[in-house]
Amino acid sequence: MPLKSSYSDQLKKTDQSLIALLSDRLSLLAASEFLSLDEQLASVAPLLAEAGIPESVWASVINSCYATLIPKCATNHLSLRQITIIGGRGRMGRLFKEQLQQIGHNVSVLEHEDWEYADKLLSQAELVLVSVPLEYTVDVIKRAAKYLTPNTALCDITSVNTQPTQAMLEHHSGPVMGLHPMFGPNIKSFLGQKVVVCPGRNDDSFQWLLDFLKSQGGELIVCTPEEHDQMMVIIQATQHFCRFSLGIFLAQTRVDIEQSLTMSTPNYRQEIDIVKRLFSQNPHLCVDIMLATEERCDAIKSLAKTYSRLAKLVLRKDRDALIQEFENTQSFFEDKINPLLQPLKTTAKTSLQPDFKPQMHKNISI
Repeated sequence: MPLKSSYSDQLKKTDQSLIALLSDRLSLLAASEFLSLDEQLASVAPLLAEAGIPESVWASVINSCYATLIPKCATNHLSLRQITIIGGRGRMGRLFKEQLQQIGHNVSVLEHEDWEYADKLLSQAELVLVSVPLEYTVDVIKRAAKYLTPNTALCDITSVNTQPTQAMLEHHSGPVMGLHPMFGPNIKSFLGQKVVVCPGRNDDSFQWLLDFLKSQGGELIVCTPEEHDQMMVIIQATQHFCRFSLGIFLAQTRVDIEQSLTMSTPNYRQEIDIVKRLFSQNPHLCVDIMLATEERCDAIKSLAKTYSRLAKLVLRKDRDALIQEFENTQSFFEDKINPLLQPLKTTAKTSLQPDFKPQMHKNISI
């Protein structure tokens, strides 16, 4: 008992020191410019390694600190906006509605049964955000554009940008922008999340929205709609197919997932977690992401052919051929990708400077 009491006293003193240091850290963060998670991790990575502290623990501290500060900072010098979200009762629409309302914006919702009120809901809005399933996005844009004033900012959040952006530019004379949140609707905040920004027209009209996303800890990646769609073939469609296939295989073979996790590697546990999250989503969302464009379908078909070719080598037990495939791919990753996997030092971009070189990096709305 005395030993336990002594241990508790030591733990209490340590906690007191940690609390004091966290208070200092919050004060410093509040007075400094936003630094990305990657920047902050890179600066202390050697210290964490030396102390035997996983980077995930420190990342949790960083994110928790920002989550504490965001509500206090977001309303500074805030100009409240009138916003209408078409599809605002869907999961992604609700997320944006809650986040925008949380800092004081006036957010209205227009659903498919509300079009008799479209004139009031759309003509008076400063921003109209289209958050509907991909298959309906272009038709909704065409229908909504009839009610917009030339000053209304119009943007969408879908996993394909080229067609929706073209539709917005064609049917609306005012500000246009495509957004792709690279996350699902289950997140609690935009902290640490990426949002792809595809400029369309009158970018300045969206600056307050981009500033809002950055103030919430989001990271903005700017590119053209065409560049975005090209990269999403690989980043989204083929990855969804891989995990979709793995999940179906595990279900078909009736694998005891719980038992497998008791003896799993961290990589396996992470993969199972990703597959589980995929199958916790709306099935229409997952399937639409794979079928969104012909390019995505063609890429998945090509990937399936690669699976088939490699599976035949395995069935033939062709060890030499499999090793050759491995070595060819190994050289590709060593030459092309190694430099990119170093700690990233990128800060969120919130202004659309003309000299900013586009990068690639969406989620479909429900």
